[in-house]
Amino acid sequence: MEEKSSVYRMAMIGVMAAVICILGPLSIPIGVVPISFTNLAIYLSLYTLGMKKGTISYIIYMLIGFIGIPVFSNFSGGPSKLLGPTGGYIIGFIFMALIAGFFIDSFFEKWYLCFIGMVLGTIVCYAIGTAWLAHQANMQIAAALSVGVIPFIPGDLVKIAISSFAGPQVRKRLIKANLF
Repeated sequence: MEEKSSVYRMAMIGVMAAVICILGPLSIPIGVVPISFTNLAIYLSLYTLGMKKGTISYIIYMLIGFIGIPVFSNFSGGPSKLLGPTGGYIIGFIFMALIAGFFIDSFFEKWYLCFIGMVLGTIVCYAIGTAWLAHQANMQIAAALSVGVIPFIPGDLVKIAISSFAGPQVRKRLIKANLF
């Protein structure tokens, strides 16, 4: 039975990495940093898999993009994307997944604490991404915030709200089916 559950866990990690690969490139270009659906896919993978496996699924996605497969925003990929102005946000998603995943796993029954965890994780992602953007684009922090954070706050709050509603429903069904 243990072998079957290991295969199931690996398959689910792969499936959620694929979901992130599908949603990640879908973006709305609004400037240096596009609106991406990557964080929505990450939040949903955390509800589906939990913190550890959800974060692993994101790291797999990131490595797929790193080797050049166009899974990042605007169907881009390669090391230059990770090392470029928006690479800090891509790296920051790891910390976002760990923080949000911790809250989701620890406080699953309390949606408002999960919501707070996703907001805190997003803030950490913003901080890492903004610092990297400012460094790479030779910008002041205020300018980096104005192009890399402020335009995204409303949309990210909507994505967190969607995840706060849909994620628990998915997890409850997985638990009921004895798949979580």
